Amino acid sequence: MLQKNNLGKAYHDATKHSYLSVQMNPNYVDASTQPSTFKVYPKFYRRVQLNVNNPVHSFIWLTSAITLEKVYKDVPYKLRVNPSAGALYPTEVYVQVRGVHGMVDGVYHLEVENNCLTLIYELIDDGLESYIIPTKCISGFIFLISCVYYRSSWKYQDRSLRYCFLDSGHHLGAIAASAYLHSKDIQLIFDFDKLALNTDLGFENKEFITACAISGKAQEKQTRRLRLKVPFVCATDYFEANQFIETSYKATAVQQSYQQQLKQPQLKFDRDKFYQTIFNRRSCRRFRKKCISQEEYLYIWQQLEQPLPTENYEEIEIYSVVHRVEGMSPGLYKGKHLLKAGDFSEQTGYLCINQAIARDCAVTLFFVSDYKSYQTAMQIAGFIGQRVYLGSNYMAIQCSAIGAYYDDETQRFLETTKDVLYAMAIGN
Repeated sequence: MLQKNNLGKAYHDATKHSYLSVQMNPNYVDASTQPSTFKVYPKFYRRVQLNVNNPVHSFIWLTSAITLEKVYKDVPYKLRVNPSAGALYPTEVYVQVRGVHGMVDGVYHLEVENNCLTLIYELIDDGLESYIIPTKCISGFIFLISCVYYRSSWKYQDRSLRYCFLDSGHHLGAIAASAYLHSKDIQLIFDFDKLALNTDLGFENKEFITACAISGKAQEKQTRRLRLKVPFVCATDYFEANQFIETSYKATAVQQSYQQQLKQPQLKFDRDKFYQTIFNRRSCRRFRKKCISQEEYLYIWQQLEQPLPTENYEEIEIYSVVHRVEGMSPGLYKGKHLLKAGDFSEQTGYLCINQAIARDCAVTLFFVSDYKSYQTAMQIAGFIGQRVYLGSNYMAIQCSAIGAYYDDETQRFLETTKDVLYAMAIGN
């Protein structure tokens, strides 16, 4: 029987990769069976077409915009501002709008494929605040991130639990990036009544809320819970339940995070260049073993040292395996401190399940944590990962996220007892 205080770690341990597990389950899938990647409500729902020349619309649109369409092995992919493991995009965005000129107060679904907002619930004296910040009323926006887990579990099975949370964190990072461009502050909230909200949003067992981001003015005012249940709409064309994911989500949804004082990051990007960075962000599939400068590497670190805009917190430690940075000794670093010198490029390539990107990049990053709340820790890892993407791409340095690695062997290489949550590669 799992103890309540170690459920997150137990579920993380249950999804570990090892050399043997990967060989025994290579995880081949038939691409023709992939479930649909866009949720659409019935045609009779009221919609608002997003106009990028309208600042409010632009703010919402850029949180999830499609930025490239391509075909790979006869399968079309629509890539977005937020990366996703396997380009499967399990995350959906809902946004509550209150007190915004020209828009009906309500809860909307962001219909990414068609660039519109679908009104799924009209507010009176009720709202999402009652589930998230019960004593406040927000004039502005409340973004909800949800995960349609089958889009990911179709390919990654139980380990997709990790990818759903990481993708959610990346999506929060995309919201934060759009907020910066539109001169808005946001607050990320991870600790709230997700289970009740899932029920009232009509998600059944097909979809679940992971986090929210608030942007607006808070007033001291009580709001009611949603007075009506939102009708159920399935986000995929077919569905296969995964009991492990559903059980682990519910168990970890009630874990409380560490707390910290809310601080806003002080970013200093050129806005036009940053917009292009957001829009052109891609995951690099091949590095050419080129060096990056120490100045570029330290610039990326400066972005990672910025505070996270949340009171719910889990500390993420970052190990860097430096392969090719001018002016720096190759080796394993914790933060900026050299732990052991040497060329570990072949080893990191092996640890990341023999992926060449982890071997040929300039730096391989590993995120580790000793967490209280597993969901929060994984999402913060994804949020920081989005900063790595945008910070490196802003400097014309390529980046790729790596969710697959040999967990225990990586821990031993890093000489840490903390769980390895994520890996990333940067370089050219």
